[in-house]
Amino acid sequence: MTENGISVCPRGEERYENFTMTLAPKRRKRLCQYDYRTEEGELFACVAETLDKCRQKRDEWLETLYK
Repeated sequence: MTENGISVCPRGEERYENFTMTLAPKRRKRLCQYDYRTEEGELFACVAETLDKCRQKRDEWLETLYK
């Protein structure tokens, strides 16, 4: 998803990866890292518990972006 710390998400597309974060021994949390770039080149990135939650956050961001 990144190259040298910069998102390589193409315009008009989304990229996501699931990963497990270890908070303490025997305590892990599964998360989704999500990037979306508009056709105009604006980048939205977030981390949430599921892909659906990431997309919901993206949709809320798009509503505020295009008001």
